[in-house]
Amino acid sequence: MPPMEAAEDVVIVGAGLAGLAVALGLHRKGVRSLVLESSPSLRASGFAFTTWTNAFRALDALGVGDKIRRQHQQAQALRVMASSTGEIVQEVDLTQQGKRGPNEIRCVRRDLLLQALEEELPRGAIRYSSRIVSIEEEDGNGDKVLQLTDGSVIRAKVLVGCDGVNSVVAKWLGLATPSYSGRSAARGFARYPDGHGFEPKFLQFVGHGFRSGMLPCNDTDIYWFFTWTPSENDKGVDESAAKMKQFVLAKLRGSNKVPAEALAAIDRSEMSDVLAAPLRFRSPLSLATASIARGSACVAGDALHPMTPDLGQGGCSALEDGVVLARCLGDALLPPPGSGSGSGRGKEDRVQAALREYAWIRRWRSVELVATSYTVGFVQQSDSAVVSFLRDRLLSGVLARRLLKMADYDCGTLESY
Repeated sequence: MPPMEAAEDVVIVGAGLAGLAVALGLHRKGVRSLVLESSPSLRASGFAFTTWTNAFRALDALGVGDKIRRQHQQAQALRVMASSTGEIVQEVDLTQQGKRGPNEIRCVRRDLLLQALEEELPRGAIRYSSRIVSIEEEDGNGDKVLQLTDGSVIRAKVLVGCDGVNSVVAKWLGLATPSYSGRSAARGFARYPDGHGFEPKFLQFVGHGFRSGMLPCNDTDIYWFFTWTPSENDKGVDESAAKMKQFVLAKLRGSNKVPAEALAAIDRSEMSDVLAAPLRFRSPLSLATASIARGSACVAGDALHPMTPDLGQGGCSALEDGVVLARCLGDALLPPPGSGSGSGRGKEDRVQAALREYAWIRRWRSVELVATSYTVGFVQQSDSAVVSFLRDRLLSGVLARRLLKMADYDCGTLESY
């Protein structure tokens, strides 16, 4: 029996933040797309993420910003503490006015955000348990022929890869394999059914060979993270969630300066609520010349710009990608006024021009985010005596202000300028 074959105008690979943002943006523009997700349901790995001002501008453009605000409390301040001394080296007002308006930072649960995006999409927009095994490009019309693990075939006019750091689409486009940063991260989630009592502040502990922090999502949930540089002595700590949690607690207790309530939040995290992973990034130099878009295919989110989490901009920039790509691509796919259906060569040319525009807009923003995040992580985590002195005495304010500066960005709306 020949394989089942379907034809789609736009296929988006991956139902993560970037993929759903692109799909919803196109839907708002009146363009249908199909999202292929390899998992049997929505995935929310990472538990939560710091959602900065730029991300809320993107969510507002997509029409879900207020829904997310109602579910998460706004952080009022960032408090940075030296792990070696317990000294508060910097405290920054996170509600201060930026160049483009007031800042807004919340710790958003990934599952709630993904659900909010999915709920706005038409039924059938996401096809689950659909993993791509190969991509081929047809001569002549440039259609992408996608072979799936179940034997079915999808022919796509436009292909958007939002399939994460191990992206099949990025590999097909020839993007460089992401590099290992030499660091790893553990993330966790603590639940307090009766309320946690934490202030709405973003706490960070830096130095002593690690970087850690925590931030309330709402009145009952606390998100925490811990990054470090693994050594030979750390082998096996990631074999189970229990070992990972005890490793994190031992490191934090070893500094003798991390507040007891912060340790208690990590200690009460359920085993299923702790994850660990190596931190990878795509070299800024390779991004400067990479084929972000080629013909009628492109990448977004972690498939484009995997970065270390030190700016908290991975998920935020994925939402920016979604708005920019939907704006560019939506305008190209909709027939110009008075032109009829808008099919044929003219439409293909418009799509390719739109993806080139998207690549031009996102390339240098991506380069800056990846490079800055890597640098911030190196400085904040270092246990070098010289770097520690400079960080705690001179650079802490610079680094804190850099977080706000990188978040004071507006990707625009879904409408053309």
